[in-house]
Amino acid sequence: MQAWFHDHPVISYLLILAFTIYIFNAVFRMGRLPILKEVIVHVIMAIGCLVLLLLQLDKLPIIQCMAVAVVMMLMLRARQLYDKRRGKGGDKPAGRAEPR
Repeated sequence: MQAWFHDHPVISYLLILAFTIYIFNAVFRMGRLPILKEVIVHVIMAIGCLVLLLLQLDKLPIIQCMAVAVVMMLMLRARQLYDKRRGKGGDKPAGRAEPR
């Protein structure tokens, strides 16, 4: 798989960029930004992804690691939706007793 990603750097870059944008939006975004700041953030992310592409082309498993992170985030999201649908989305964390 590493050899295929090395032979297709454009696809590798697009995957890295897509994973980075998803992770940023899912983890670090607090709210909506003004459009100019939004564009600046995404341009800086696109430039930063070039560094990750260089590491990927240098045979480090960047795409695979990011894919694992995205899959874990999707599993968490699915679990949250499942708990909400089942009516278990209360205020107290699971496994903790109520203080007396």
